[in-house]
Amino acid sequence: MCSVLVCLLVIGLLVGCTSPMTASPEATSVPATQVAPTVIADDAAARAQRLGRGVNLGNALEAPQEGEWGMVIEARFFELIKDAGFATVRVPIRWSAHADPQPPYTVDPVFFERVDWVIAQALAQDLNVVVNMHHYDEIFVSPDAHADRFVAIWEQIARRYQGHPDTVYFEPLNEPHDALSSAAWNALLARTITAIREVDKRHTLIAGGDGWNSIAGLRSLAIPEGEKNLIATFHYYEPYLFTHQGAEWGGPEIGTLGVTWPGPPREKVDPLPAVKQIEWARLWFLRYNQNPGADNPASPGEISRAFDEALAWSDQRGIPLWLGEFGAYSTADMDSRVRWTATVREVAEARGIPWAYWEFGAGFGVYDRDQQVWRTPLLDALIP
Repeated sequence: MCSVLVCLLVIGLLVGCTSPMTASPEATSVPATQVAPTVIADDAAARAQRLGRGVNLGNALEAPQEGEWGMVIEARFFELIKDAGFATVRVPIRWSAHADPQPPYTVDPVFFERVDWVIAQALAQDLNVVVNMHHYDEIFVSPDAHADRFVAIWEQIARRYQGHPDTVYFEPLNEPHDALSSAAWNALLARTITAIREVDKRHTLIAGGDGWNSIAGLRSLAIPEGEKNLIATFHYYEPYLFTHQGAEWGGPEIGTLGVTWPGPPREKVDPLPAVKQIEWARLWFLRYNQNPGADNPASPGEISRAFDEALAWSDQRGIPLWLGEFGAYSTADMDSRVRWTATVREVAEARGIPWAYWEFGAGFGVYDRDQQVWRTPLLDALIP
């Protein structure tokens, strides 16, 4: 997810950065959990549709170390997810915390075995698995310095899982942003796709644009000519001041609680003084408190318009879409979370866009791990 969000999570390279790596990563054996390849879908559009309804296993393997953020993936989660009606798990992974900092940038074999186990558990439940790169924070600051390492890690991932079924998908990076501009990301993505395709021409790739995988970022996303086995992804957390209200990792603009959805609220919400100092947030609250119906920034129409923009891009480019993250944080009231979640799902499905909710069992979670029960209102919003 994004460290968000909301999400879910995880680069870059200036356009001219194509220098060769100083060493090749060590050969990585295919894990014992390998499943014989099965080709079910023969084009990216069909493979996108196969993703269907999904959920992110967030706050686990994308933490600096699994468990540091209170979430450890358990075998029982996969059966729960399958039985609830989901078709896909997206697995955010902080590979950068488990690879050598110097060439050949070898991924820790013990960590690889942990990922092997997660993939095997998902496949055993006939779930699709999206393996992604999450929270490679250094690459958002110094893209050039980390480009070789990034590509080398993906070479190892592709080599290790090349024999797995095509129900395993590769997502090179979560939410490019900051110094990883559109130009830098496009150059790095092209280089990464080339490296993966030298090893594995079969598995479907998933890639989003800059600006945190925003819909706007799709406009500048460049896919190498000839790469047809690819799905474009975007994330959706609008209105941000609703979905992320009170999130501990956010800035002062999301500090105001009591933001309900849709707007306008029954009683005006007075933003905190710090929020009033941020012009775009001040104006958003002004419109949220007073604008009726479709003119409100927290209206269902805003969601429809955003998804129509994404769909228009998809139709023009001939690239299928996947909504890789959406969710509202637990500090929002449950009724509003349910209404917003159901609306996003309905808008996506009405446009034929498969999705993955952020996330399973943490701050946005659809499942209460402490009580070991589904949060039924949220689950019903996702799987009616």
